Amino acid sequence: MFFEYPKLLWLLVIPALLVAHYIYIELAGRKPHLRVSGIGPWKAGGSSILGVLRHLPMALRTVALVMIIIAIARPRSSKQMDKIDTEGIDIVLAMDVSTSMLARDFTPDRISAAKDIAIEFISQRPSDRIGIVVFAGESYTQCPLTTDRATLINLMKEIETGLIDDGTAIGNGLATAVARMQGSDAKSRVVILLTDGVNNSGEITPQNAADIAKTYGVRVYTIGVGANGTAPYPVITPWGVEMQNVKVEIDEDLLKNIAETTGGRYFRAVDNTKLSEIYSEINKMEKARTTIDSFPVYKELFPKYGVVALLCLLLEALFSLLFLRKLP
Repeated sequence: MFFEYPKLLWLLVIPALLVAHYIYIELAGRKPHLRVSGIGPWKAGGSSILGVLRHLPMALRTVALVMIIIAIARPRSSKQMDKIDTEGIDIVLAMDVSTSMLARDFTPDRISAAKDIAIEFISQRPSDRIGIVVFAGESYTQCPLTTDRATLINLMKEIETGLIDDGTAIGNGLATAVARMQGSDAKSRVVILLTDGVNNSGEITPQNAADIAKTYGVRVYTIGVGANGTAPYPVITPWGVEMQNVKVEIDEDLLKNIAETTGGRYFRAVDNTKLSEIYSEINKMEKARTTIDSFPVYKELFPKYGVVALLCLLLEALFSLLFLRKLP
């Protein structure tokens, strides 16, 4: 604790002088007297309680004055706080939702694993704006750039296959993701594009989309998901859903070229663990700039001294009214 106006504490001399004057009056000053024939009755009765309590108003008044002087000297306490200034990154997650994402080489399948791991990634980026774009034969924005983690995660959970025409429009998906960055003033803009197939639809070629991303300074990390060789895939037959092994086809050369054009990297995920490691690696590479400034935070303490002074004055008035009132 410290005082904002410590020189005002010299005013504490006033209550000290008042106490000294009061003691002098009580001990050496003139006292009222009465002639009586004898002092026997007073000796037998001893000292009166009211005789002792009559000094209480003066004591309460003195304490109130001391508290008022301390309050106007403005006592304060302080503690050191750290201010964290973060420079966030704009990130768009572009996710393939074609029916091939139902393959079971991931647990429980590719799209579910991609959603769960993306949600974990989102929760680790509290200072960034993140958006979601999904694509199959076409592309659309599932969620624009936002810092609302709860909404973002809920919209990620709602992603599923079959909502748009089937196919793999990698160029459209990337172009839509880059379009989400228009107007962004973030120092770093990133697209994480995840797919398990080969571009086979869409009006924009992947290379054109990569060139657009480069023009706008958007870095693209591409992820190819799928086991090496074949993967079990649910196929509807007259006898129900059966699992059939289908060939895994990922255009790795295309994904590498997109990443290289934009200054990003290409990753290959063959299972849940590898996909999680890829997101962790991207999370480490794309760190927001953080600066920490220390500053004091002050807490005013004078109100409690003012409250004590007020209580003392109220007690003095109450005591004088109830116990020391003069008889008519």
